[in-house]
Amino acid sequence: MRNTYYRFPLVVAGGIAIVLTAIYFSLTNGTFDMSIKEVFQTLLRLNPNSDFDLVVFEFRLPRIVLGALVGFALGMAGAVIQGVTRNGLADPGILGINAGAGMAVVLFMFLLQGQITMSGWLGVMMMPMFGVAGGLAATTAIFMFAREGGKLDPQRLILVGIAIASGFGAITMFFSLKMNPSDYEMAVAWLAGSLHSANWKFVVTMLPWLIILPPVIWFRSQVLDLFQLSEESVKSVGVSVEREKNILLLCSIGLISASVAVSGSIGFVGLIAPHLARQLVGLRHRHIIPVSGIAGMAIVIIGDFIGRTIFAPAELAAGIVVSVIGVPYFIYLLIRMRK
Repeated sequence: MRNTYYRFPLVVAGGIAIVLTAIYFSLTNGTFDMSIKEVFQTLLRLNPNSDFDLVVFEFRLPRIVLGALVGFALGMAGAVIQGVTRNGLADPGILGINAGAGMAVVLFMFLLQGQITMSGWLGVMMMPMFGVAGGLAATTAIFMFAREGGKLDPQRLILVGIAIASGFGAITMFFSLKMNPSDYEMAVAWLAGSLHSANWKFVVTMLPWLIILPPVIWFRSQVLDLFQLSEESVKSVGVSVEREKNILLLCSIGLISASVAVSGSIGFVGLIAPHLARQLVGLRHRHIIPVSGIAGMAIVIIGDFIGRTIFAPAELAAGIVVSVIGVPYFIYLLIRMRK
């Protein structure tokens, strides 16, 4: 315990250093390379240059900031879902929450195509609300079908989640195919988990969710520790199990839905980040939650950087890059948990 206590600040410092390094490479590298001196001069408004301003403030910086916010939200939400379900394989993407939120946002695009600008304030602010509704629908379906004898069955949870994700994915595909060609292209790129369309409006949209929900989760970290025991044990210490589960799951759904609304479905961040956090700082959720958020930030920023540069001038969505890592990691965890 003492060792873990001292390790936590070191891990946080190391994680922040990795994130800052990833930001450095993302800001300076790309189709238009810049030196660190040019980046700092642009940020500090020394010798302003219109080309540098365009690259930094319009293209790269909003993309990096949005990737960091989305990664933080998904990493934290993954830690909550794994804690509530007591299932190390639980992930917003695998459980179908991403798919539910994505389906609702595509439905929003389909119903209002041509009437609302998706990058305008009204469209940007409404998309997370539709995402929350879709995420809640997916979670309700999961809890209806994954319970056995009044309790959540961890193995059934994964199977139900995969089925729900497939169902919502089919509905999403149906609506996207009904769109006109330009909206369909936008929907497909968005569903792949791309940060290509990132802008400051998306960043502003994410901020309220990240200001309100993470503190609520963090202050309930001790409850997540208790959830690792049996439900009877948790009830015996006076914890209202269902109420706390609902609050924590609603917070995680809010974070996931806001993320999906602005970046599409970036899967496996909520699976990988909590596992890295547990290996680094132990089993206390007071430590796991912030470290999961920092790990999620690093994963998304690095994934987006790889997708943007390795195939340049073509671009690969961050969601695809993360999935290339996430699928083998999921299979590895599945094999390890069966032993």
